[in-house]
Amino acid sequence: MRRREFLLATAALPALGSPRTFDVRDFGARGDGAAKDTAALQRAIDQCAATGGGTVYVPPGRYLTGTVVLKSNVTFHLEAGATLLGSTDLADYTPQPGPPLQGDANAKHLLYARDAENVTLRGPGTVDGQGRAFWVPANRTLPKPEDVWRDVATYDWKPLDRPSPMVEFFNCRNLTIEDVTLANSSGWTLRPIECDTVVIRGLKIRNPIIGPNTDGIDPTCCRNVFISDCDIATGDDAICLKSEGPYGRMGLSRNIVITNCVLTCCCNGLKFGTATRGGFENITFSNSVIANADVPLNQRVISGLAIEMVDGGWLEGVTVSNIRMQRARTPVFLRLGNRNGFGSGRMRGVMIDSVHATGAILTSSITGLPGQILEDVTLSNIRIDTEESGRAEWVRAVPEQDRAYPEARMFGRLPAYGFYCRHAAGLRFSNVRIRAVEPDQRPAFHFEDIRGLRLTAVEATRPASDQPVARFTGVTGQTGEVSAT
Repeated sequence: MRRREFLLATAALPALGSPRTFDVRDFGARGDGAAKDTAALQRAIDQCAATGGGTVYVPPGRYLTGTVVLKSNVTFHLEAGATLLGSTDLADYTPQPGPPLQGDANAKHLLYARDAENVTLRGPGTVDGQGRAFWVPANRTLPKPEDVWRDVATYDWKPLDRPSPMVEFFNCRNLTIEDVTLANSSGWTLRPIECDTVVIRGLKIRNPIIGPNTDGIDPTCCRNVFISDCDIATGDDAICLKSEGPYGRMGLSRNIVITNCVLTCCCNGLKFGTATRGGFENITFSNSVIANADVPLNQRVISGLAIEMVDGGWLEGVTVSNIRMQRARTPVFLRLGNRNGFGSGRMRGVMIDSVHATGAILTSSITGLPGQILEDVTLSNIRIDTEESGRAEWVRAVPEQDRAYPEARMFGRLPAYGFYCRHAAGLRFSNVRIRAVEPDQRPAFHFEDIRGLRLTAVEATRPASDQPVARFTGVTGQTGEVSAT
């Protein structure tokens, strides 16, 4: 490393031995991977906070630990070669008040902070939750080969009671997580909830593709969030924005920027929901890759982009741009529903631009319910190559599924191979091209119950049947057509 680069890299870290640096070994931590270092780590953090803050320094080693609570004005620095190793004994995780004791997200965490400010978790070390210790084989009946398209690899495993999320921050201000690796979470990996001004930068997440409910990052009711340069490989949703209040309050998810990320999983790349009880405003997602290697279908992303408003909440002002998708089963899934009878939610003002998707095997869809319509959705500069090879018998009436869990595969095989759109107003497609790599006997587009449909420079591969390239049912205020190629 050049001298200038070294100085820049070390400028933010106080010199060891200074009053502001607290080496955990000085507080009794052994780092041998066998002795439990929970108490020593906590003593270092508490002493750092009591003296006004500084850096808790974790040198190379393997630090076996249960719950560790971070505090205001503390930077928890994991050096290269340092691993915070989550205990496999559930009794080592101190329940935190608020969420339920059990569930996909519960009261047990490896790293936790509450009501704190100026908290930093920094790498380049690793937090390893040893998640496999909390799963057992599901011993399920495997799907037939023809049904693997709807299957998920995580169904092979069943979670026991476990810590989840592995890292949780509640009601914190000026929170920074950077350059650290979070690995082998037993449940959700990282959840900032009810936090204000959050920077997540250079984060690497490495969870097994088989990990049940191992979401990557779940920002929940947070404001002013900046997620960038992250590399996420996990079993469940890579990044999932939620709106729910397990701590007894529920704020607005607002002003969230996600950019320059690489995402892979066998669920959804970027997802809104399912818990969508409150509002989402001013959210952008850009310059990112959502991709799978050439793996079995049940290990592939279900939806590259999934926006699911199904719990009575609202969404307004979402922009998605410059996204490359490879082998995502479904490129785009927008769903406005009413799964729990909470009443009519709202979704409007969604702009999706410059998406290039190849290797799709399921139809993208934009759907609401009768009397509960999506509004003002624009798709522009979209290129989708699909390999589904649909059959004529898939052209059928599709049930509303108003109370079903929202997922791109919820309707089964759809009667169009490119986009299925129903119950919407102000829907615009501009410079959109859908290509059927394999012969497909269905229309490329299905539009039903649409008020105000504008099609500009939209083209698709001609169906391998006498079906039209686009089907229109109950569409009013239409301009433009779909060209067959």
